[in-house]
Parts: sequence; C-alpha cells; structure tokens
Amino acid sequence: MKLNKHIAFAALGGVMLTSCSDALDVESPSQLDATAVYASAENTLQALYGAYNLFGQDSYTSRMCGVYMQNTDVEASAPSAGVPSSDRRAVWSLQPSAITGFNDMTNMWNHNLQAIDRSNQIIEGIDASAISSEDEMQQMKGEAVCIKAFRYYLMCGLWGDVPYYDAASKWGGNLDKPRTDKFIVYSRILQELADIEPKMKFSDVNTGGIERMNRDFAIGLIARLALFRAGYAKTYGNEMKLADDYLDVNGNDSLAVTYTNLAGNTVTAKTHDDYLTMAKDYCQKLMQLKPRTLYPDFSTPFTNENSYVIDNSGEILYEVAFVESKGGDVGWSIGVTNSGSCANGTTTNQVGLTPSYYLSFADNDLRRDVTCAKWQHQSDVVYPTEATGMGIGKWDRALATKSLGSTSTKGTGINYPLMRYSDILLMLAEAENELNGPTDIAKNALTQVRARAFSGSATYADDVTNYVAALTTKESFKKAIVDERAWEFGGEGLRRFDLIRWNLYAEKIEEAMRIMLCWGISTNDDLLNDPEVTAKYPEAANYKQYADKMWWKRTGSSNRKTDIVWYDQKYRPTDDDETMKANGWISEETAGTSTYRSRWGAQLIKKVSTYTYNGTDYASCTKTKDAATEVTHYVLGTAPSSVEFDVAADAESGVTRTDSYQASDYATRLYRGYANGAIKGNGIVPFLLPLNVTTVSASKVLSNDGYGILDNDPGEGINEKVATIVKENY
Repeated sequence: MKLNKHIAFAALGGVMLTSCSDALDVESPSQLDATAVYASAENTLQALYGAYNLFGQDSYTSRMCGVYMQNTDVEASAPSAGVPSSDRRAVWSLQPSAITGFNDMTNMWNHNLQAIDRSNQIIEGIDASAISSEDEMQQMKGEAVCIKAFRYYLMCGLWGDVPYYDAASKWGGNLDKPRTDKFIVYSRILQELADIEPKMKFSDVNTGGIERMNRDFAIGLIARLALFRAGYAKTYGNEMKLADDYLDVNGNDSLAVTYTNLAGNTVTAKTHDDYLTMAKDYCQKLMQLKPRTLYPDFSTPFTNENSYVIDNSGEILYEVAFVESKGGDVGWSIGVTNSGSCANGTTTNQVGLTPSYYLSFADNDLRRDVTCAKWQHQSDVVYPTEATGMGIGKWDRALATKSLGSTSTKGTGINYPLMRYSDILLMLAEAENELNGPTDIAKNALTQVRARAFSGSATYADDVTNYVAALTTKESFKKAIVDERAWEFGGEGLRRFDLIRWNLYAEKIEEAMRIMLCWGISTNDDLLNDPEVTAKYPEAANYKQYADKMWWKRTGSSNRKTDIVWYDQKYRPTDDDETMKANGWISEETAGTSTYRSRWGAQLIKKVSTYTYNGTDYASCTKTKDAATEVTHYVLGTAPSSVEFDVAADAESGVTRTDSYQASDYATRLYRGYANGAIKGNGIVPFLLPLNVTTVSASKVLSNDGYGILDNDPGEGINEKVATIVKENY
C-alpha cells in the first residue's frame, strides 16, 4: 500500500503554524468539530494523514531528504564559480550567510512547524477522545508523536536551538516563541516517545506496515535521539559543547527523561552517560522484542524501493511512502544520473559523493559499488562518470519497475528509508563502547554489519573477524564506528547530523580535502619529485598506486551498470596508456556532443600555466613541430594579441612556462564557507542554517544572532597552493 495515496492536503481541524504572531494572521479553525474528528478511528486517520502529508512537500522530498544533508566527507556537491545568493548551493558550500533571503528556508521552517502543530492537535484530540484507549487510537497517537519527534530532529540538526511547542496552537494564542535549547527539545520529545512507545504496534501487524511509523521505528528513534541528547551541538556562543558542559542537567527537569529500562526498572536519564545508557537499552529492547536480520545482499533494501516492494518484516523499520509516479524526489535529485532522452525520465542530480569517500572503502567491501554510482545513463546508454560526478547508486530511476515515462522528472514514487536495522546495530555498538569500551556486545553488533559487507570475501577473516578483534581500545572502536556508519549509510542523509553530534565535522572535512589533494598530487611526477611538496605532503606518495583515471569497456546494451566492465576499480594499471588502448580499454568516449570520461585522481589537482616570452605573459601556448624540417612553430596567446614564431631544431625557444599547482576547484568549493576553503579551518564549521528574513522580521523574539550563522564570509574560497614549477625554454 502506498500511504500517500490517502493523505489529505490538510489536517482536519488544523491551522497553519509559523513562529510569528503580530505580522502573521493565524488561519481560522476548521468548522469540523474536533470532538467529531476524534470520535472515530477513521476520521482520526484522516487527520493523521494530514501530518504525514508534509513529507510530500518539496521542502522535504528534495531539500531535507537529501539536498541539504550534504557537505560532509561523504555526501557533497560542489557549487559552480560565483558566490551563491538565495540559492541551495550556499548550503552545499557551508555559506549560510548568503541565503538569509532564500524562500527554501521559510518553507522548510514552516512545514516542519506545521507538521509539529498537526501532530500536537492529533495527540490532544486522541487524549480527549472517548475512544482514546482503543489500540488503534493509541497507535495513531504514537505515530503523531513520532512525526513530531522526527520533525524536531530535523529542525535541531538544521537550525540548532528552535522554538518548542508542547501543545497545539489555539485561536488567538501566541505563536511567537523564542528559541529553546536543542538539548531541552531532545529531552521533551524523548519523554513523549518513551511514554507512548509501549502502546504502539510493530510494523508486521500495523496497518500500513513500514510505510507508517510503528513501534519498531519508535524504539529506534528513541535510541537515535538519546545519542543526540548525549552528543555535541552548537551553542549560542558558536561553541561545540555537550549539554553537561553548560546546562544544569541534574537540576533542570526539562533536561530529564523518565523511562522503563531493559531490566524493567523506572529510571531517569539526566547526564551524558545516562542518555548513552538509554540509547543502549532501546537498541537492545528492539533486538529482544522484535529481532530482525539483515538481508544477505546489501542492495536488497534499495532494490525493493526501486521495485516498489514493501517488506514489513525486513531490514527497513520505516520508509517515507511517496505516491507512485507522483511523489518524491528519490531518483530525481538523489540517485543515479539519467540525462538526455530516457524511457524512465531524467534527473537533476543534486546529491553527490566525494572521491575520498570512494577511496576509503576496502577493495572487497560490497557496499562501495552499490552506493557509489560511477556510472550514469545518457539516452538509455550507460557510461562512466568522473570521480567528482558520482551519484547515489542505491536508487536509479532507470531500474524503476513501474513505467515513469520519458518526460517524467520529479515524482518517481520511490520510497526513502529513514531507519534500517543496521542503524540499530551500529547505535548499540557505539553506545556500549562509549559506556564500557569494546565489549563483546559492541563487537558482536559491529560484526553483524561487516559480515554482510564482506560476504564471500576471500579475505573474510581479515576483513571481519580480525578487523573487529583488533579494536581493543575505546578510541579505536569509536573510529571504526565513525567509518562504518559512513560506509553503511552513504547517501541516506545521516552523516551531516552524525558529524555534528560527534563534534567531528571540521576534522572530517579537513581530512577529506587533504586526501583529495594528496591523491591529485600523486598523479603528477613533477610534484612527487619536488622536495618542498613531499615535505609538506609526505603522504602523497602513498596515493601513487591509486588510479588517475579508470579504464573500461562496454560489453552489453541493457543500460545497466553491468554493461560496463572495469579494468581497474581503484588502482592504477601497471601498463602504460598506449598498451591499455591497444588491448581495447578506453578511458573516455564521445557520444554526440558530450564526452564521457572516467577521470579520477587526476581531477583533484589544478594546474594553471603561464608562458613568458620577451617579458610578456601569455595564458596559452601551442607548439607544432614540422616532422621534415624539425622546426617548431609557436603560437602564444590568442588573436589579435597573439605572437607567432619558429624555432629551429635544438635552438632555445626563449619561452618560460610557469606551472602553478593548486587544490582543485571541486574540493575548494565543497567547503569554501569553512575558513574560506582552506585546508586547515578554525574548527567550528558553519553548518547551521539561517532563518529567512521574513520569518525574523515578523517575529519579536527570533533572530540570526549567535551560532556563527552570519559570521562567515561567503567568498569564492581559496585554493590550497601546492607548488610552482618553472621550466625554461619550453
């Protein structure tokens, strides 16, 4: 069943909520009496669909689903040249001060708050209903609580401190609330979830299965939010801190959550360790009450979504149900690129993966070639991509089993997973390690995830058993969890928020930039032979083995990635280019007016050459040698200011070529809002989004002050300078 087929366009009895009062008129209440709405499960369901409906708006289907979950060491898209203004690319480049007037900010803010208000109305309506105690009513109350909790999870991750609404809006009430500390928000929604979760239904018996929020998901969401409550976040003073660092966690009841632990005892979480324990308890609770197993094949959850298959007892705990052929941007703004004239329509692919992420995978990790789409479709012919053009291979509209039509764009109807069972395993491993170190509980959970990733590997023992056994310290195991979550969830929109709660955002983007730069350096012998370069980037030599370009052949015509056979998946061939070409391998192919290349490490270094002759600098130089006379003809610059002359064999040209090597534009533009694109930033990443100026101007209490939101200069970025190499008589 596709849930959104039945979603109403507004919640019954709903009002439109923003966070403003004086300059904003609240819509009149519905004429339908709330008592009548919540007197039956059927009418209550229609109200609930109104809360779900906002997942079908562009603010979620494209923006918060994927496009705005980028700019990490995993998911990233580089904007083009020019400072973005009122454009989503300012989010991609960590330049929020450029988009205070962008309507996307307004829509995302308002739609989240509308979903929260609709959820609050449903919660209050069910509580006041004469049939409140019925199982189905409690299940729907639980769904409303989950929607509210998930929307606050999005808001706190995107904006930090946000207004908290614990009750439905009332006619004439004040909607203009100041920001509430995000740790209080996490605590309040955790309390609501903990109270309702036992009354919900598991997905295999709940109507709507995994396309409606269920008890499985509620338990997992509690674990996730408990880790966020235990983690880092940005303060008003633009610092990254734990709640315990600056709030009265023991004396402020708003920061406490009371729940029943795994042993059946009533406990109250207050401190950092308490919330880690809560996360661990709820992961283990799900594993005991409703154990699941991972699919043997990592690609299965995504193949199911491409095929519109729903498995209510499978690996996915909850997925957003998009209307078939009419809803959702999965396979349009996120997925594999489809361009030209394609039977199942085209994409505007806006979510990418970094070359450093691809390089991070072990050679035989099966997840890499499911997640990293180094292929694309052009007019229903499959081609390779470049390293900086990889899409998310988990979803591909060309593989959709329902005909979408050649003119289709948005609205693929492909569902999107908000939580998979592997998340439960890795959250358990993380929480247990933070509390007690790498115990058997932590190691067994991690092992289950890696076991599938390396299934059938000839080196399985090294990849899984020995790998996990070698993680003997809390620090090494934590690093392994950080890596594993990257490999497991690439493209699923979790990394950005994970980096925030770990306080690893700056470290990881600097690491990604460094890897890409060193990989680029390794493709150029002039740089590797320069002592100053090797002293500054000593690890660059370690990347010499990795591919500067990929070699491939097309062996079929089914428009599937299997039609391409790769000579090198990751490493540079030992044969030279001419030998590779002679053996039938190619590294680029021209189709129509477009050239499709498979450039990899060579893309990651930028060379700017200038040519000096008789004291004048020129941006270009071409040399043509006459085979018979061995005279070389030079053309410097472009007409009408070009200079031409001939140089006899063995004579000096008098031309000096100066090559300036820099970090690539791609890598610089990914993160240019962070310390203006420098390799080493200031440690505080400007990841929070601004409120739209219309929201701020309509409020007496909201502003963009603090949090570092407007502190960064939205410049072009600074390409890291690597070396300048001068060649006389070029």
